[in-house]
Amino acid sequence: MNDLNPLEQCVRDNLERYFADLGDSEPDNMLAMVISCVERPVLQVALERANGNQSKAADMLGITRSTLRKKLQAHNLQP
Repeated sequence: MNDLNPLEQCVRDNLERYFADLGDSEPDNMLAMVISCVERPVLQVALERANGNQSKAADMLGITRSTLRKKLQAHNLQP
C-alpha cells in the first residue's frame, strides 16, 4: 500500500530515475541537491500566487520576509 501523497510520489519517482541515470556512481550531497531543486520552483510559485508581493509569499511559505529575500537572492530570483 502506498501512503505517499502525489508530491512525495513524484519526488520518489524522480529520485529513482536519478539513481538509474547515475548507474554505478554514488550520489554526493543528495539532500542539498534535492532541497535546492525543490526550493526554487516553490519560491517561484509562491511569488506568482502572491502577485509578486514578498510579504504575502513569505506568509504562504511560513517564513519571514527577510528569509524569503535571502532565498530569492541565493536562487538568483531577485527582481
